[in-house]
Amino acid sequence: MTINIKSINNKYLMLLLVVLFTACSHNENDGHKHGTTQEAKEEKTTGEVEEETTEATIASLTDEQIKTVGIQFGSIEQKQLTATLKANGALRVPNNNKANATSLYGGVIKSINVQVGSNVKSGQVIATITNPQFIQLQEEFLSVTSKIIYAEQELARQKELSDGNAGALKNYQSADAELKTLRTRKASLQEQIQLMGINPNSVSNSNLRSALVVKSPISGTISNVFSKIGSYVDVSSPVAEIVDNSQLHLDLNIFEKDLPLLKVGQVIHFTLTNNPVNEYDAKIYSIGTTFENDSKTIPIHCTVQGNKAGLIDGMNITAIVSLNNITTAAVPNEAIVDADGRSFIFIITDKKPDEHHDEEEGHKHSADEKHDEEKEKQPTINFERIEVIKGVSNVGYTAITTVNEIPKDAKIVTKGAFFVNSKLTNQGEAHEH
Repeated sequence: MTINIKSINNKYLMLLLVVLFTACSHNENDGHKHGTTQEAKEEKTTGEVEEETTEATIASLTDEQIKTVGIQFGSIEQKQLTATLKANGALRVPNNNKANATSLYGGVIKSINVQVGSNVKSGQVIATITNPQFIQLQEEFLSVTSKIIYAEQELARQKELSDGNAGALKNYQSADAELKTLRTRKASLQEQIQLMGINPNSVSNSNLRSALVVKSPISGTISNVFSKIGSYVDVSSPVAEIVDNSQLHLDLNIFEKDLPLLKVGQVIHFTLTNNPVNEYDAKIYSIGTTFENDSKTIPIHCTVQGNKAGLIDGMNITAIVSLNNITTAAVPNEAIVDADGRSFIFIITDKKPDEHHDEEEGHKHSADEKHDEEKEKQPTINFERIEVIKGVSNVGYTAITTVNEIPKDAKIVTKGAFFVNSKLTNQGEAHEH
């Protein structure tokens, strides 16, 4: 059998070429496909990063939303928040502005005409007291008055007898001494009756009074009532306490190391410990020279300035002593929102809310994402989020420095900033694709 070696070699050569061509084609196609996929993934990732880094800065709220949430507006203020000293203290009323309404005579309380918080004038009747001795005192006054009339007549008669040598001189002298004694006793009784609040000239046998009045020695406010109807009081038992807050003082406790920083005439700001909303002013008028008990603090005495409404003797306060006249821009603490490690405030702006729609992709809103046409017709206010750097915080305010310049007359959100920020966040999420 004759084998054609040349023919066999040609067949193997053709088969080898086919295999090699097929392998090369497969590798080229795979390489092209993988490269395209990788590039697409990279482009997609880049697009997503760019979209995620787009940050919404403008929020829009309707008037109804603003009223419902209770958003309030204000402006950036100038406050003395730098170089300050914080101290604790209490409100005090000077002793010459405090008084007790007391009775000069013991008796039983018949009526009380005031209660705690009542405003009274000097000389106003606080209460009435009854005692049978009051009647006896008036009876003695009437009796002495009658005896004086008789003693005056007797003195005149003895004088006539003495002038005519018809009577002894000692009788005249005795009558004169008796009259003087009676007049002295009447003057004493008259003074006592006046202290009881009774006009001595009005005392008569048919007008004897068994009760006396207790009057307020000063004008002010009733801070305490010590007695009740039916209780017995005497000179040592005050009926009520009256306080005049017009000269309210503030006593601070300052440590020794801080004493050189203070001087007479310095202005301080303080708030009530249990109600730090309102801020009050006071001025230092004296600095103590001795330590207060064992606290190693020195008392600083201040006079409260301006409005004193709501201030009561004994209230605890927190004071901020201004050590210089340097002022700084500040906003209420509620006006600042912290997010993502940064701090922001919101100002009213004419800028429109940021648009995040992709027109090339032809983005379509679902039924849940469609805007309410009626709400869009309502009046709206736009708010811009402004980044700030916070400084020192005192008495409800925080010093700020804006990262970017804002208008000097910019209106800021002083209350409800958290809601505006949440609205801005939700707005950004609603526009994600």
